[in-house]
Amino acid sequence: MKKMVQFGVIARNFSNSSAMQSAIKNITVIGGGLMGSGIAQVSAQAGQNVTLVDLSPEVLAKSQKSIGANLGRVAKKVYKDKPQDGEKFVAESMARIKTSTDPAAAAKSADLVVEAIVENMGVKHKLFKQLDAVAPEHTIFASNTSSLSINEICSVVKRKDRFGGLHFFNPVPVMRLLEVVRGAETSDATYKTMMEWGKAVGKTCITCKDTPGFVVNRLLVPYICEAIRLYERGDASARDIDTAMKLGAGYPMGPLELADYVGLDTNKFILDGWHNKYPDQPLFKPIPLLNKLVSEGKLGVKAGEGFYKYEKK
Repeated sequence: MKKMVQFGVIARNFSNSSAMQSAIKNITVIGGGLMGSGIAQVSAQAGQNVTLVDLSPEVLAKSQKSIGANLGRVAKKVYKDKPQDGEKFVAESMARIKTSTDPAAAAKSADLVVEAIVENMGVKHKLFKQLDAVAPEHTIFASNTSSLSINEICSVVKRKDRFGGLHFFNPVPVMRLLEVVRGAETSDATYKTMMEWGKAVGKTCITCKDTPGFVVNRLLVPYICEAIRLYERGDASARDIDTAMKLGAGYPMGPLELADYVGLDTNKFILDGWHNKYPDQPLFKPIPLLNKLVSEGKLGVKAGEGFYKYEKK
């Protein structure tokens, strides 16, 4: 995606979000990586107070620098004829973001806590147990998980009615979709609040039950895996598989190109998790070629090689 297109999307998101209102005003985002910093950015530029939490001060410093640079690019696009207004927008947005290395302390004043940490159930359980003990009664908990069960994540907390999924897509400021996931016990009020908040930060929200991969990944991961199996059998070359889906189905990127972009290790992680939970589902069976590439460190774009070779930057 070209930068101009990216900034145009960000600009539209900002314009839409500034016209919306949300009952949620104070956000705590746990996890200072790409997803967490992106969630913090869209929340802050929508006028909400954000506390970005990570155990590493270095990660938080890097996140703040990245957010500032991203906001600067948004300002140049939205306020291209009024640079002073752009500077004010960046300064005010950055002023709404605080950082912390203490998740419990940060949750004490939160209307909404969004978790965006490692995809490990044990780690998520430990975090939410800690937060459940200190967060105000009204606080809504949400996970940005892309592959784990919302019902299983929330099994350790008392506020199951105030727990749901808010699955953003990377890069968060650019990607317009937000999957709002209802757990088995998510209340109507919680669901409505999460939907309103998603719209307030400029996203187009869809609703999904707590099913593996929700909507996008439940369709996308098996699609990518079937393409890998097609290539593994020798039915077609990688380039021809990708060309077929781009020109025959109108997809902007072929499935093997997309697998490289996402990361082959990420695809394997999701597939392995689903296979362990649903061993009888043929679409979730492990793929020897995928396992081989990952074991060789050929993880895709980030490693310089996957199904294709790339120049390392």
